[in-house]
Amino acid sequence: MPGETDFGETTFSGHKSRKPSTGLLIGAFAALYLAWGGTYLAIRIGIESIPPLLMVGARYVIAGAILYAWSRMHGEPLPTRVHWRSAAIAGALLLLGGNGALAWAEQRVPSGLAALLIATTPFWMALLAWWLKLGRPNAGVAVGLALGFLGMLVLVGFGVFRGRGAVDPVGAVVLLLASLSWAAGALYGRRAKLPASVLDSTAVQMLAGGGLLIVAGILRGELLGFSLGAVTVRSWIAFIYLVVFGGIVGMTAFLWIMRTTTPSRASTYAYVNPVVAVILGWAYAGEALTARTLIAAAIIVAGVAMVISFRDRQPQKAQIPPSGKGCAVRATSTSSSDSVPAARTS
Repeated sequence: MPGETDFGETTFSGHKSRKPSTGLLIGAFAALYLAWGGTYLAIRIGIESIPPLLMVGARYVIAGAILYAWSRMHGEPLPTRVHWRSAAIAGALLLLGGNGALAWAEQRVPSGLAALLIATTPFWMALLAWWLKLGRPNAGVAVGLALGFLGMLVLVGFGVFRGRGAVDPVGAVVLLLASLSWAAGALYGRRAKLPASVLDSTAVQMLAGGGLLIVAGILRGELLGFSLGAVTVRSWIAFIYLVVFGGIVGMTAFLWIMRTTTPSRASTYAYVNPVVAVILGWAYAGEALTARTLIAAAIIVAGVAMVISFRDRQPQKAQIPPSGKGCAVRATSTSSSDSVPAARTS
């Protein structure tokens, strides 16, 4: 909650929490890495027989409704009209422009490569923060940005120049725009008037963004010719995975980790999840795992790690949240090294 929490040692209510066991902490990180790393493959399988925008929209509306009901059961105050307006703007940037574009692009780009391109979100955040005069990148962040650009060139550009083995250029551009939209939404969410409760804030953004995705899907004509009876068992399983593990389990693990360890450690998902996604795409979807992909993955992940690590060494004003999988988690930290990452569920 804004103004109440130092995530290194306290809970969201400000009370001291006991140090968790090593086994429980490892389990939570494993759940976070696997749940969110697997969402890219789940999206690809889901859109085999479900229109992309309708699938992602329904997934967020269901997950958001569950979190919203949970907040009401625990006596949280109802969100105000201003909260819903801010949630609509954040949801449009994060979910419609971010995850909606991701789902659409996965019709053209393998899930593992999509995850690597989405991993560039921290680069956009650093550049946007610089453009908005929120902080100038230091030398370490600048090197990380350069590595990220090089990694994208290895992944996309060199293949295009050779004329073969290239990533679909339209899909790649849409994914980069999705990362930019997510970065803008995360930065907006840090200053927007949203519910103080983290769960409530996440719920209203999921409900608003999910609703916008469904409307966009209908306007795009995704209902035409679509029948629930035509949805395959594989796609249903993927959809359930996205709701339960990508949304509820992943978000719960992330929020718990944020209460029990530092945000810098929690943000490691930003460069672990793309690796998980590449491996799962290769193992379960037959996606090619070439030397070029591995080299690009190593470069991009190294760049993300540098941006996140060196960003935490900047003054508090220049703090930028890394990419996250769900919605922007807003809070004020009392430590410059404990900037709050934006939780992201693909």
